[in-house]
Amino acid sequence: MSWLVTGGAGYIGSHVVRAFIEQGITPIVVDDLSSGHREFVPDGVDFVEGQVQDTSLLERTMREHDVEGVMHIAGYKYAGVSVARPLHTYSQNVQGTAAVLEAMQRVGVSRIVFSSSAAVYGTPDVDLVTEDQPTAPESPYGQSKLIGEWLLADQARALELTDGATPLQHVSLRYFNVVGSGTDEVYDTSPHNLFPLVIEALIEGRTPRINGTDYPTPDGTCVRDYVHVADLATSHVAAATAMAEGRELRPVYNLGSGDGLSVREIMDAMQRGTGHTFEPVIGERRPGDPARIVANGDAAARDLDWRMRHSIDDMVTSAWQARTAHPDISE
Repeated sequence: MSWLVTGGAGYIGSHVVRAFIEQGITPIVVDDLSSGHREFVPDGVDFVEGQVQDTSLLERTMREHDVEGVMHIAGYKYAGVSVARPLHTYSQNVQGTAAVLEAMQRVGVSRIVFSSSAAVYGTPDVDLVTEDQPTAPESPYGQSKLIGEWLLADQARALELTDGATPLQHVSLRYFNVVGSGTDEVYDTSPHNLFPLVIEALIEGRTPRINGTDYPTPDGTCVRDYVHVADLATSHVAAATAMAEGRELRPVYNLGSGDGLSVREIMDAMQRGTGHTFEPVIGERRPGDPARIVANGDAAARDLDWRMRHSIDDMVTSAWQARTAHPDISE
């Protein structure tokens, strides 16, 4: 059994690759290395460098490796920046997903797990978001992920109406802040995510920053789900395995903690986990950042082996350890 992992050289994707290997499933990685890193791909894993919008490349790779499913993780993942770069965001996330589905249809690959986002909910008017919550994304990034989900559903319906076509099995996984590390070989290199921003600041002797303290939350800072990347990877592979076993799945699952943590609480955990004492600098809000998103993960817990195996202190400690295991990149 082999699965194609788009974006498999990235922070999340490379953890999914490792989770596949642990389950005895062969991963094939396609990544253009625009934000991923070749060294994040484990030795012995077949790697194809190329863009996810390249349908011919995807088709050729699927045929050559007898792929039975696609883990579609590649994409532009920065909600705040997407406000200033909507065309780029839609190109990467919408055209990329369409290319993946087109290549799958050409080859006859019938299973896809899509890396979506809790950003599709915008700013919910409930304390705990379930999969039935109306979608109302507030950034091009969130919009692009919702469109990706629509593409999967529309393609599945189209194939049902096509004589001789293989039905499409699809699952979209919605989550928000992914943190920590499951191995010292991989760390979050995003220039926009909270954990690497704080960690890089501490390594460079700068004071970490909080973007906005006037949100309608208990301490005025944004409240989010923070989930450990290894837990996330486990449930991605569980979705692939469930499809292979013929189990019935929902089209959408939240991979949510059920509890929110504020940015201020993350800063406190950073001080505990890194041994650095600091008082954060207070800055302006970032465009596209909702005040609160906390998701209910009960459905995923039932069907996809989803659970929070790591505390916030585990998340901080593992992220710090993985990053500081690579001191040469700061030179």
